[in-house]
Amino acid sequence: LKSLKECYNHSLKGNHEFAIIAGPSGSGKTVLANRFAEIVAVDGGLFLSGKFDQLQQATPFSALSLAFNEYCNMLISSVDSQSVIIASALREALAQDAVHLIKVVPNFSLIMGDLCNIDADSGCVDAQKRLQYLLCRFVEIISDSSSRPVVLFLDDLQWADIASITVIRQILESSRSSRFLLVGSCRNDEMSDDHPIWNLISS
Repeated sequence: LKSLKECYNHSLKGNHEFAIIAGPSGSGKTVLANRFAEIVAVDGGLFLSGKFDQLQQATPFSALSLAFNEYCNMLISSVDSQSVIIASALREALAQDAVHLIKVVPNFSLIMGDLCNIDADSGCVDAQKRLQYLLCRFVEIISDSSSRPVVLFLDDLQWADIASITVIRQILESSRSSRFLLVGSCRNDEMSDDHPIWNLISS
């Protein structure tokens, strides 16, 4: 918990940070993450969470979809000025690509409202690369537009698909994401030595 607090404090200085909670099943990873979420909430930060599923490994971006869908729903339900600013920033920056992002984050349509043209041409030479870029931009926009630090928690990274890992890498390498902390949780005893997550951590 102390290490997570230190990473969080570093992110408050305008940095983007990455932390991993590793351990076997039943070792208390989720309990630790929940305690950290409470600390972030008390501090006024924004805590988003998603979970990878062993049965959904063939579905790209599943945990990111869960986290961002929940956030969009929360954003549209809030009436505070900060939420209005973030929603406006998302609409302005992603309007042209909304039809693509909604495929992964359906609740983004709630933010776009009448501005979303679901009949727009959704053709793309490389749809997955476009979605990876848009998910990364989504994080950049909310972290840059929010007056609060943003924490994204992704559980069960041992079951993450390659497309999601690529997005995570892009988010961490982006110079646009400020005051952002990404926390991942994984069962390290269920991961082979060549699992892509190890390469991500080492880099």
